[in-house]
Amino acid sequence: MKTGVGFEVTAGDGAARAGRLTTAHGTIPTPAFMPVGTAGTVKAMKSEDVAATGAAVILANTYHLMLRPGAGRVAALGGLHRFMNWDGPILTDSGGYQVLSLTGLRTLHENGVTFRSHIDGTEHDLTPERAIEVQGLLGSDIAMALDECTPYPVERTAARESMELSMRWAARSRARFQPKEGYGLFGIVQGGVFEDLRRESVAALLDIGFDGYAVGGLAVGEGQAEMYRIVEATVNHLPEDRPRYLMGVGKPHDIVGAVSRGIDMFDCVLPTRSGRTGQAFTRRGAVNLRNARHAEDPRPLDESCACLACASYSRAYLHHLFKAKEILGNVLLSAHNLTYYQELMSGLRSAIAGGSLEGFIAAFREEQAAGDIPVV
Repeated sequence: MKTGVGFEVTAGDGAARAGRLTTAHGTIPTPAFMPVGTAGTVKAMKSEDVAATGAAVILANTYHLMLRPGAGRVAALGGLHRFMNWDGPILTDSGGYQVLSLTGLRTLHENGVTFRSHIDGTEHDLTPERAIEVQGLLGSDIAMALDECTPYPVERTAARESMELSMRWAARSRARFQPKEGYGLFGIVQGGVFEDLRRESVAALLDIGFDGYAVGGLAVGEGQAEMYRIVEATVNHLPEDRPRYLMGVGKPHDIVGAVSRGIDMFDCVLPTRSGRTGQAFTRRGAVNLRNARHAEDPRPLDESCACLACASYSRAYLHHLFKAKEILGNVLLSAHNLTYYQELMSGLRSAIAGGSLEGFIAAFREEQAAGDIPVV
């Protein structure tokens, strides 16, 4: 019986790839951006509205859902897809990053991480086996191996120790995972900003064998040039027939550059988090709708965008919503930003398929550099 997820590269342009990732709950066209639904919800968005932006897959978080409402409860209620009314694919990250970043009292050890909940202070253990068990109860299409997100900056010795621990955890995650058709497990490459450690990490993960490979431990302060250097050094050693996922990225420029270097999947809280603070992403760059210059502007936010915010409301109205602290502003701008990201991914896929990626990127950069044009 065939197990795991399916992946097919359908077109290439330089190092960039377009493809299809097939899961139990549907097919994801790649390159793909995954909206982040940390606690089983993409903030300020109904699941139907997330789908309407063009998103084919969302990300949810093991750490948050195991603490509240609990993975067992989600399983008893029919799994995460039914629980949150999302019938497309779901990827769950393992919770390792959140344990290390959100909890003040934690102990990292060979077996896993012992931590206190940021919600009520109760003590928990997260091991590779427990991370896989929780993701199985949630019913995610793509699970992630437990890893330690290596901090930045970090000394080489510490980066090696962290990477090697993550590789031991990866082997234990793989051993606990129960393969079945349409469901897959991704390993995570670590090693900080050290190319040879990244190569060693890739070799270890390939020896274990995963359905896909994520590049972790980037977008943590190292800067874009350094991130691209490590992405290139890592991608060059990853198999062509498996999806490649750059975790936690990011800004539109970062995504475009990473796609051109061979990355297939992305996630980031930025579009919805920015949407809740009045920042919109558009073809002409970021726009801060809190700025006074929008107060009397009757134009749409972006005349080329078909989302509800752009089709039905003016900049002046959106500005008013944020100044008045009305929830509708969060809803409209989150939907707009996710729509922009999905349209960007669709444009990248079409350009790769048509062999015109270089021209697409040049036009993207030119429009972004032109900036938002104030009303005169």
